[in-house]
Amino acid sequence: MQYLGICGLGFMYLFTISILMIVLGFYFVLNNLIFFVEWEFVTLNSSSIVMTFLFDWMSLMFMGFVFFISSLVILYSDDYMMGDVNINRFIFLVLLFVISMMFLIISPNMISILLGWDGLGLVSYCLVIYYQNVKSSNAGMLTALSNRIGDVSLLMVISWMLNFGSWNYVYYLSCFKISGEMELITFLVVLAAMTSSAQIPFSSWLPAAMAAPTPVSALVHSSTLVTAGVYLLIRFGIAFSDYLNMFLLIIGVMTMFMAGLGANYEFDLSKIIALSTLSQLGLMMGILSMGFYKLAFFHLLMHALFKALLFMCAGVIIHFMGDCQDIRLMGNLGFQMPFTSSCLMVSNFSLCGMPFLAGFYSKDLILEVVSMCYLNLFIFFLFYLSTGLTVCYSVRLFYYTMYSDLSLVSLFNMNEDNKNMLAGMSLLLITVIFGGSLMSWIVFPTPMIICLPLLYKLMAFLVSLVGGVLGYEVSKVKLIGYLFFFKFVNLTYFVSMMWYMPYISTYGILSFPLKIGYNSLSMFDFGWNEYFGSQGLFKIIIWLSKMNQMWQFNNLSVFLLFFMMWFIILALI
Repeated sequence: MQYLGICGLGFMYLFTISILMIVLGFYFVLNNLIFFVEWEFVTLNSSSIVMTFLFDWMSLMFMGFVFFISSLVILYSDDYMMGDVNINRFIFLVLLFVISMMFLIISPNMISILLGWDGLGLVSYCLVIYYQNVKSSNAGMLTALSNRIGDVSLLMVISWMLNFGSWNYVYYLSCFKISGEMELITFLVVLAAMTSSAQIPFSSWLPAAMAAPTPVSALVHSSTLVTAGVYLLIRFGIAFSDYLNMFLLIIGVMTMFMAGLGANYEFDLSKIIALSTLSQLGLMMGILSMGFYKLAFFHLLMHALFKALLFMCAGVIIHFMGDCQDIRLMGNLGFQMPFTSSCLMVSNFSLCGMPFLAGFYSKDLILEVVSMCYLNLFIFFLFYLSTGLTVCYSVRLFYYTMYSDLSLVSLFNMNEDNKNMLAGMSLLLITVIFGGSLMSWIVFPTPMIICLPLLYKLMAFLVSLVGGVLGYEVSKVKLIGYLFFFKFVNLTYFVSMMWYMPYISTYGILSFPLKIGYNSLSMFDFGWNEYFGSQGLFKIIIWLSKMNQMWQFNNLSVFLLFFMMWFIILALI
């Protein structure tokens, strides 16, 4: 009852606050309100320490979504972490995580943003290493060290903004493009956002962070850590130069393509969903760099809904399959777990952009805006190819989990009797089905008509259709697929290992210092330095002790020798 108490209490408080925040966000966006709240901590002579909060429709709505998803994650954790004796510590860590994200969302000040950013990094490390084993420890260290680069970037931004007289970046956004020195600040902000949102070349920590418990993954990959960088760029977006936008566009599109391609080679259920998160983050970065900040924020909210539901469904499947995550061992889940399978497929269809689900309203609009904008053929091609790859791995996931008959599902007890898990998934399912249209009416109150030729208008549908057929055919003809993989082993390994980025982030960084350490050890410690240093000194001491021992063992002769020596010296004097 104690475990139920802390989870139930956390759910009740966070859910109530989330509803309040979302309603306030609707009120602010309809009335176009922005509030600055300054809280003066202490005043000493003429110096004062002031905490500033920014409340507008964007911060309130994002906070509402974060609190809503975290409340459902805590309710879900009540059943998922039932056997854990440290459930209180886990819930407190999740609450700390949410509070750190809240600091980052409502702060227009770089100091308090760094406070929230550091809180996210440190608490995410504690959550990733929650299962105390070697894999979790390595993943946590990779996550923490990757995000430290963003911390250093924000510290450099803080030090550079001393030239402006204030750390409230909101005051200087209008003059950022005019002032040449602001290019350094915006570049450092982009670097920090790239580490948090796991863009190339910092992508390797995101799949590694799946070592955390599944409720943590549902929170991290939907609305907190990975979206912090995108949210920061949405705030700073109007200050970016054209060259920085071009750089961000290329990075985002390449990340989207790399993650979509890698997910088609992956067999781990959690890794597939993590790579889909990476793909959607690349899509947000791409549309953000083209200047459509409100559209990127809208997709951020929609992605948070269906990705949290997707992770919750994956957690239920893994939970009931005895912690097995290989999709090749799943199958026929539609008969064993009908409600979970339904939620999984609704969130999957939303990810693909199925009409009238949450993902459709943002994703289809993004692709139509891309078709309307002035882009080169390479970027245009990668946008649509990545969309096709998304549908491809989603259909592949559907085939392996729902349709395939060769599975180990029959060995496990698949009863859907965990009420808190199903309650959390049910609330998210309702928002995934109805939330997209409601949010689109609120965020875009003015109707938009995008006029395109028929082929461009149907391009998203055609690409999704081709991707779905390709994913089904590749999954169905297993033998040919495996023979293709074996024929091009190096290419398969390159694509499935995220273009060798995990190796670059780990062995690539460590190999040179370790080689220097090995050479110095063999040349100095095991070489002449040892002969003339510690071992030589050791041998000299041993020789001296042997000489001293020889003198002491021959005491009569030594006594006579010393007597004669001193007699001769006294005689000479």
